[in-house]
Amino acid sequence: PARYFDTKTTEPISFFLTGLEELLAWQPNSNDEFNVSAVALAKRQPPLHSSRPRTLVCHDMRGGYLEDRFIQGSATRNPYVFYHWRYIDIFVYFSHHTVTIPPVVWTNAAHRNSVPVLGTFITEWTDGEKLCEAFLAGGEEAYGAVAEQLARIAQHYRFDGWLVNIENKLSAAAVGNLPLFLRDLTARVHSAVPGGLVIWYDSVLKDGTLRWQNELNDQNRMFFDACDGLFTNYNWKEEQLERSQRLAGPRLNDVYVGVDVFARGDVIGGGFDTDKSLRLIRQFGLSAAIFAPGWVYEHLGKENFLQNENRFWGSLAEYLPTHSICTLPLTTSFSLGMGTSTFLDGKDEDSGPWYDLSAQDIQPLYPEQQGTLSTSCCLQDAWCGGSSLQLQGTIPPGEERVAVRLFSLQMPAPPKLFLTLLYKLEGPQPDDFTVALEVTTWDSGICFEGNPTSLPEPNGRYHPRFLPAPPPGLAKLLAACHRGSHGWTSRCYELELQDCSLRDLSLIVSRQQPSPQETPFTCLLGEIRVLDVASVAASPPQVQGVTASQLWWQ
Repeated sequence: PARYFDTKTTEPISFFLTGLEELLAWQPNSNDEFNVSAVALAKRQPPLHSSRPRTLVCHDMRGGYLEDRFIQGSATRNPYVFYHWRYIDIFVYFSHHTVTIPPVVWTNAAHRNSVPVLGTFITEWTDGEKLCEAFLAGGEEAYGAVAEQLARIAQHYRFDGWLVNIENKLSAAAVGNLPLFLRDLTARVHSAVPGGLVIWYDSVLKDGTLRWQNELNDQNRMFFDACDGLFTNYNWKEEQLERSQRLAGPRLNDVYVGVDVFARGDVIGGGFDTDKSLRLIRQFGLSAAIFAPGWVYEHLGKENFLQNENRFWGSLAEYLPTHSICTLPLTTSFSLGMGTSTFLDGKDEDSGPWYDLSAQDIQPLYPEQQGTLSTSCCLQDAWCGGSSLQLQGTIPPGEERVAVRLFSLQMPAPPKLFLTLLYKLEGPQPDDFTVALEVTTWDSGICFEGNPTSLPEPNGRYHPRFLPAPPPGLAKLLAACHRGSHGWTSRCYELELQDCSLRDLSLIVSRQQPSPQETPFTCLLGEIRVLDVASVAASPPQVQGVTASQLWWQ
């Protein structure tokens, strides 16, 4: 069927639903199993519902369902990717189809990086009015059926909820039932999807007129009260932020103030001035909804996209609270889910562009320090996948080393950790530097390294012990201790900790000789793994009951 498979290539594709009939007729179907997310939402710290401002990203690009609709990837050159997951809390996939089911590749990439994904339910123009009249004015049975279907769709495809956007005027009967529909949808999503969310877009008012308020006020408050949050329109002024803050009371973080990166209309900021909007929003303790950050790709072009993307998110970083990894194993080759080649064990196995966000790895922080450090993605060389992480910086005069914070962690340390690292030093004198990992722990009087001769580290910084060879029994898994090749260096470490809580994983670049000059360095990271020895020793579950169906030769 054309909905599920591309008519030209027969490959499975992601899809949307149009109109009320398609929504009400939807049933799970064996053809759409490709569209079910295969990656559970990873846990994070602090949890999403902590009392701190959140950041939502709403992805709206040229109508949606572009090359990202190909579930098994495509040979796209210079595709759009998003990878600053550590800095955002919620990802919305937006299009103007009635029911936007997020392409599963986005759900997989976001979930791997602890970010929930919402689809969009939108009605607009006169068709939208008719659609709303049909399901909202019809009473509990009619709107209950729509709420039930939306909750079932999110549960079946394993994404996390809905942005609801009613962009047309409503009759008195329809608007009277709208808060009841939102309450019903929110309750059903909460029960069908763990951690599920329903967010309302600032559009229709309590009397049924369509007038964007750019704030939370008495005209739209009944919709905010009926769901998990309000996403405001973009043309706000500072006094509207103040009023929203006052009215939201304890639900301050559930108001997501809209910021249009394309800066359409009378807005503050946008483009590379988006930080101005965020600064104001955060002054009032409100959450932010960044709309169409694909501006970087669409407006500035594909050629220097990765560079421009790092510049854009780097300019916002001080206003974006990050979330930490709280489960092991942590293993990543830093792949973006795209590339100009495919690498395996440091070797370019297959030249040619590819794009598959499901293959995107866990992403690190992307620290920038003006003039002394930049973190970027390198497509020209990688250990595995399509890219490596490139760290470029300088060690200041008189200093011996520089620390680059790659991951923030928040979890109890297991008694024994193994860490593996693959890296490549570039530049004129790579032998002038050494590279190592550093683990920091949260400050606690009882935490110390398990080696009996060691004293507690006063600043909680631990340097895992270098292992020249993997311990017996783990040689197969930790083959990385030996397998540097194609210019990559491989290192294996162990660290024993008692009563500690992990905080950060950093890379330390040191120079062999002290120097009065500043020394520039370039280091590519190909892979990092942090493993809990106890769970590594347990053998992985065996795959059972494999079947193959729908086979044909091409």
